[in-house]
Amino acid sequence: MASFNCFALAFVMALSFASTDVGLAARHLLQLPQLPPMPTLPTTTLPPLPSIPNLPQPSKPALPRPGALPPLPTMPGLPTLPSVPRAILPPLPSMPSIPTAIPSIPFLSPPPSPSTP
Repeated sequence: MASFNCFALAFVMALSFASTDVGLAARHLLQLPQLPPMPTLPTTTLPPLPSIPNLPQPSKPALPRPGALPPLPTMPGLPTLPSVPRAILPPLPSMPSIPTAIPSIPFLSPPPSPSTP
């Protein structure tokens, strides 16, 4: 536990020294004279992208051509699921109604003011 405390103290001290250096560097940057504007760089155009080559299409004849893809196999039909009996639930009980009227709060009358002699 003591090594963690030493590590935490060293970390806090490193951060405090770092913030001092950053503040000093920012002050030096603000005191620099006005710099001349940067020259504009020439713009370059990119070459066009190469075209995408055509992929071979699957062949329909029985004898495939060289370089042609074989035909895709057919998928077998999916089995049907048996019907499941549906559960019949009893009706839900009725909920009690919530009163919407707010009852009035009786206010006490102020005490009588004392009479002046």
